[in-house]
Amino acid sequence: MSIITFWNQGKEQTGKTLSIAAIATYMAIEHNYKILILSTSYADKTLNNCYWTKDEEKKKSFGIFGPNTNTYMGNGMEGLVPLMKSNKLTPEIVTNFSKIIFKERLEVAKSFEGEPDEYEEAVDYFPDIINIANRYYDMVFVDLDNSVGERNVNAILQNSTIIMATLSQRMTCLDAFLKLQEENELLNSPKVLMLIGRYDRYSKYTLKNITRYMKEKNKVSTVPYNTLFFEAAEEAAVPDLFLRFRKINDDEDRNYLFLSEIKRCSENIIYRLQDLKAGAR
Repeated sequence: MSIITFWNQGKEQTGKTLSIAAIATYMAIEHNYKILILSTSYADKTLNNCYWTKDEEKKKSFGIFGPNTNTYMGNGMEGLVPLMKSNKLTPEIVTNFSKIIFKERLEVAKSFEGEPDEYEEAVDYFPDIINIANRYYDMVFVDLDNSVGERNVNAILQNSTIIMATLSQRMTCLDAFLKLQEENELLNSPKVLMLIGRYDRYSKYTLKNITRYMKEKNKVSTVPYNTLFFEAAEEAAVPDLFLRFRKINDDEDRNYLFLSEIKRCSENIIYRLQDLKAGAR
């Protein structure tokens, strides 16, 4: 059981949340893992828009071989926090407050949507909620927002099995992260993987150049910009899109790069988990 936390160092748009949606959805379809995506943001609709429309209380969820109807959509972090406060939260209860996307494969605990002052109090319970969820799911993908405060950010990063440092292709962003690595031993540890969100293959800062510049032994992971994916992420159509993408095997297809990079990123996560597990023995 593993916590994979997607984090970026500032407010710059790096495509972090959509990267989580792409990678987690792909892994849920292609691998036999039970995955939870958990948002630590305040009233952020990005994940909601990927999987269900704003007016839906119920929506079809997808079994690997077809839809399952009338699935309850829990109220995410807003429902989990009171249970955590009263010490009544158990690993098995978490699923009751999550939206089922693929039965036994993928669920989403949406962001806290209460009052702002309630959120400020709630964030202190987030690290413990994540740890409890990790006892029920094979993988907990955490969309870590810096609004939870430095103390909680550090606690979540420390407890994470893997940290996906999500960066942009801008040189200032890459340099800022290299400086952070010098200052923070945790960010220079083997559990950190670098990810370029919204990757543009035509930029002069190519994957090869970035990997060399960041002095990485293995290729940095990327989530390329893909028109169909970003449209699907606004139309609650991400699950359908990835089910359709399974048929792509032609490297001349315009979506081939996107799918192959999502696959490579997923494999990087799995291989790093295996390496970390082997090193802990």
